[in-house]
Amino acid sequence: MKKILIVDDSQTILLMLESVLNEHPKIEPFFCKSYKDTQKLLKEHKGEFHAALLDLNLPDAPDGEVVDLVNTYNIPSIVLTGTLNKRLLETIQKKDVVDVILKNDKASIKFAIAAIQRTLKNYDTTALVVDDVELYRNIIKKSLKKINLNVLEAKDGQEALDILQKREDITLVITDYDMPIIDGLDLTFKIREKYNKDQVSIIAVSGLESKDIVSKFLKFGANDFIHKPFTHSEIVTRVNSNLELLDLFSRIKELGNTDYLTGAYNRRYFFQSGNAIFSKAKRKNKNLSVATIDIDKFKNINDIYGHDVGDDALKEVKTILDENLRESDLMARFGGEEFCILLEDISLEHTNILFEKIRKCFEANMIETHGIIVSYTVSIGIYFGMANSLEEIIKISDKALFEAKENGRNKVIIYT
Repeated sequence: MKKILIVDDSQTILLMLESVLNEHPKIEPFFCKSYKDTQKLLKEHKGEFHAALLDLNLPDAPDGEVVDLVNTYNIPSIVLTGTLNKRLLETIQKKDVVDVILKNDKASIKFAIAAIQRTLKNYDTTALVVDDVELYRNIIKKSLKKINLNVLEAKDGQEALDILQKREDITLVITDYDMPIIDGLDLTFKIREKYNKDQVSIIAVSGLESKDIVSKFLKFGANDFIHKPFTHSEIVTRVNSNLELLDLFSRIKELGNTDYLTGAYNRRYFFQSGNAIFSKAKRKNKNLSVATIDIDKFKNINDIYGHDVGDDALKEVKTILDENLRESDLMARFGGEEFCILLEDISLEHTNILFEKIRKCFEANMIETHGIIVSYTVSIGIYFGMANSLEEIIKISDKALFEAKENGRNKVIIYT
C-alpha cells in the first residue's frame, strides 16, 4: 500500500479525487485542506509519504508555501493549480516538483492521478546513466532521484553492457554519444541485439548539433534524443514519457496474455510459457504435474442465478487458486469453467496434498454476490509424470477430470 498526501482547500476537488482513487486499491490517500493541517499530518507520519498532490494556493499559504514544506520531507510532489500563467510557471519551476497540472475538470483530475501512479511506479524502476563525464552523470542522476527512480551509473559503453548483463531490472538507459571504449551509438546497437524497444527504453544524449547523429541513434534503436545542455524539467518530462510508453506496451502485452473476465492467463499464454517449462523438465528428466479444474454443475449456476453470478463464480476460482498456488506455478483459464495449472519441482505426494486442500477450499467456500449466497464444488483431474508433449499431458489430465466427474464430482483423480 502506497501512502499519498493530498492537499486542497476545495471540497469539490477532494471529492473528485477520492472518487477516482477508489478505483486504485493499492493507494492509501490522506487529505488536508490547509497548510496547518498538512504540517500536523506530516509530523504525525514523520513525512513518510510516497508522493503528494498539492494545491498551490491555500487560504493560509497563498504563494505555494505548502510545496516548500513538503519538499523538506523529500516527498515527490505534483502541483495542482486553478490558473497557470508565465510568471506562475516560472515560480513553480524553481520549486522541486515532478509535474504541474491545471485543475479545471474531471479529466484533469484523472491526469493528476495518472501522474501520481507514474511517480509510485518509479520506486520500482531502475535506470542506467552512461556518460564518461562525471558532472553530467551527476546532473542526470540528481534529476532521476528526484522522481524516485533507482539509478545505476557507468562511465562508458562497455561498463554499461557489463551492468546490463548482471541486472535484469533495468528498463531505461540514458547514454551519452562520445565515450571511450564503446560509444553511445555502438552501445545502443548492442542493447538492441538483446532487448526490444518495448523492453528497455534508450534515451541518447549529445552536445553535438549534427542532425546526422540524431538520425543514426534513432536508426540504431534509440527511443528518444536529448540535446546538451538540458534542464531538469526536460529530463523528467522525456523520462516519464518513455516510461509511460513502456507501461503501455506492457499493458497491451498483458491484455493479449490474460483472460478478460478473471485476469488469469489465457490458453495461448499457457502453451507459450508451458512449452518452455515442459522442454526444461524433459531435458532434465523431471516430472511435471498438470491439473485440470472444472466447476461442478456450472450450468445450473448460470440458469438459476444468471450469468452475472456465474461470472463472479469464475472470478472466485482464480482468487482461491492464487491463495494456494506458488508464484512459479502457471495457471490459466482454458475456456468456460475450466482452468489448467502446470507445476514443476513438486512431488506426487505434495501434488495430492495441494489439490485436496484446494478441493476442500472450494467445498467450504461461499460467495456473497448480487444479494445471494452461492456455493459450489470443483472436480480436479491431474497427470503427474512426463510425456511426449505438453498437449499429451493435458489430454491425460482431462481423462482424469472426466473420471472425477463420472465418479460423483468434487473429487481429485491423479493419473501417473
